[in-house]
Amino acid sequence: MKRIKLLTVVFVGIFTGNMVSAQEQLTLQQALKYALEHKAEAQKARLDVENAQYLIDETRGTALPQVSGSGTLTHNPMLQKVAFPGDMMGRPGEMMVVPMGQKWQSNAVLNVNQQIFNQAIFTGLRAAKSTREFYRINNTLTDEQLIEKVADAYYQVFQLQQQLQTVQTNLDNTVKTQKVISGLVDAGLAKKIDLDRIVVAANNLEAAKQQMVNTLQLSENALKFAIGMEMDKDIMLPNETFEVNAAILADAPDAANRTELKLLNMQSQLLELNKKANVAAYYPTLSFTGNLGYLGMGSQFPVFNQSKMVNWSGFSGIGLNLSIPIFNGGTTRAKINQANIEIKKLEADIQDTKLALDLASDNARSQIKNSLLTVDTNKRNITLAKEVLDNTQNNYQNGLATLTDLLDAEKAYADAQNNLTLSLLNYKVAEIQLIKANGNLKSLVNE
Repeated sequence: MKRIKLLTVVFVGIFTGNMVSAQEQLTLQQALKYALEHKAEAQKARLDVENAQYLIDETRGTALPQVSGSGTLTHNPMLQKVAFPGDMMGRPGEMMVVPMGQKWQSNAVLNVNQQIFNQAIFTGLRAAKSTREFYRINNTLTDEQLIEKVADAYYQVFQLQQQLQTVQTNLDNTVKTQKVISGLVDAGLAKKIDLDRIVVAANNLEAAKQQMVNTLQLSENALKFAIGMEMDKDIMLPNETFEVNAAILADAPDAANRTELKLLNMQSQLLELNKKANVAAYYPTLSFTGNLGYLGMGSQFPVFNQSKMVNWSGFSGIGLNLSIPIFNGGTTRAKINQANIEIKKLEADIQDTKLALDLASDNARSQIKNSLLTVDTNKRNITLAKEVLDNTQNNYQNGLATLTDLLDAEKAYADAQNNLTLSLLNYKVAEIQLIKANGNLKSLVNE
């Protein structure tokens, strides 16, 4: 019999070990790194940075020589005829009708165009380079927003795990009490109604546990979606995630280090370049053009034909094209005025963003201070509630307390545990906001 029990314990241990190994323990840092690598928003932001280089290449290409080739082949089944007076041909009094052109004509031309001075192209090249920097900053902002979202989802899962653990502990205590009362009832030392009440309490806790399990599963799925993980993977959060750190309040906020402001400042540069691009319409443009071609005409098909019925000749030309804007009805001035309005609107957005960032920083600091006090109070309250529960259980077993007192003590202990979990969650959420206000969200990934 002992051998059978031993084999059972070994089998259960192996099976449990396999189940744990199948789960993937996920720390916050691991979750953040996974999200930055796999989530669609992060991938698209990185592609925007890569695409910015192609925008620069496109703009630079307009400043390089533009070379093109063309060719035509024309067949004229009916040649146009022109009438001449006979006097011109030595035949007075007659009208001479002469066909013009040849039945076949072909040409091949190579054209070259090079911009020598075009202010719009030069401004566009500077704007393209600034756009690359804009997308780099936007990529950082996207990562920070993803970090914030994943951290919130992560802590929501942890809160539910802690609450589920609290429900399970409370259920275990209630089941133990149920066994004690059942023994007292059998011995005639307790009432049957007390046993029925404790059974009802255990059943309610079992139902609450199942609801918590379902809610936890939904939150885990939400977390896996937030980081871009497949839904069939099992995750497990470590127990040491919730830690408070009062020293974070010593970090001074630095609004200038916020990515939101950096992005707006870069957007301001782009708007200034857009204005200069409109001003460039006042500047003249100068370009070089050149062409080299070969022309074939005759009464026979001219391509690959070396007979005397086809005549081939070459031609070429070079030149400068100068365009000077004189008057366009005020269109350019209107575009410049519109660009100025956009710049002023962005300046208002920058000032409003600074105020919003200062507000978020102050609120996060206030929330952390309050959360630290609440966490400390709830920790002491848990210790006290546990002492009350232990004393009430002893008193009940000795007939000095009622079942109602015992159930109330168990509920108070569970409430104290849940209150601590909630206060820890509030602290961690405020901590994320303060780290964000200090412009250090990326430090969560590099810890």
